[in-house]
Amino acid sequence: MTTLFDSFRLGELALPNRVVMAPMTRVRAAAGGLATPSMAAYYAQRASAGLIVSEGVQPSLIGQSNPGTPGLHTDEQTESWRQVTGAVHTNGGRIFAQLMHGGRVSHPDTTGMRPVGPSAVAAVGDVFTPAGPKPAPMPRALETAEVPEHAESFGDAARRAVEAGFDGVELHGANGYLISQFLSSNANLRTDRYGGSVTNRIRFAVEATTAAVEAVGAERTGIRLSPGGAFWGVEETDTPALYAELLRELARLGVAYIHLEATMGDEVLLPLRRAWPGTLIMNPVFPMGPKQTDRAAADRWLGLGADLIGFGRAFIANPDLVERLRAGLPLAPVDEATYYQGGDAGYLTYPAYQYTA
Repeated sequence: MTTLFDSFRLGELALPNRVVMAPMTRVRAAAGGLATPSMAAYYAQRASAGLIVSEGVQPSLIGQSNPGTPGLHTDEQTESWRQVTGAVHTNGGRIFAQLMHGGRVSHPDTTGMRPVGPSAVAAVGDVFTPAGPKPAPMPRALETAEVPEHAESFGDAARRAVEAGFDGVELHGANGYLISQFLSSNANLRTDRYGGSVTNRIRFAVEATTAAVEAVGAERTGIRLSPGGAFWGVEETDTPALYAELLRELARLGVAYIHLEATMGDEVLLPLRRAWPGTLIMNPVFPMGPKQTDRAAADRWLGLGADLIGFGRAFIANPDLVERLRAGLPLAPVDEATYYQGGDAGYLTYPAYQYTA
């Protein structure tokens, strides 16, 4: 039986185990969206993961969702990431950059620009700004001729990621951000080739993925999805058909993996596993719920056909998570107050397990 600690081949990468550090926003970037030495230390501490997927990285300034997040759209940003990828590789790890365009989940106070989206429909809830949470503003609906440049931004950022030393990229197609907004049936009210039918609603996701594949190769490109996930007010109709068709197009592109969140039940997720011919990373626990992924949830999904298992919050307080899972050691609790506060406290201050004599 497959275990978390079996090796796995992902494209050209030999993963020593099947534990994936899932992407998590930590808002520790420097001004200008630059990666920092603290970020290098943070990821290097967790390099025993089979694969690390970075926090969301904006592929353009208008794609920035939160203040304090890093980018991959300037030469200075690209150079700043070399310390991160170098530290991870020095510690024996492998790291993909998650490319995240926030779309309507942004604010002019953060970017200096009005957010854009598939349609002029505001996200539900408050967004983060430099001055604190504020109601999500009304986005500007993208003109049909503008949409391809936003898809291409994923390819441009993917190219920069590989130049910066990342082993590959994961497109953030989940959680109510721009790709997810195009998949949605209430954030996307378009009547052109990007809206309406399932075929049209998946078009932007396919074009963005194609841009990344053409930039760095299919074996270096993955995508994260949250079928039916109602983040930031998005809704989807025809979810099983929507994702079945999207997966067919992604399979045609030959991408390295899909990364599914447990945003629906097994009755939807298991048919997607059967329909997907390639590598599946599974996040077994609903990302906004109270539980963290544990060994039991991981083992269950390995038994159901997942190839790799994503662990999110458990990695924050447990930089040595792989060893703790392997040895059955207790997991340290996380201090939620330090998720986004900045600084090294609650970031670099969680120790490895302390054995006692």
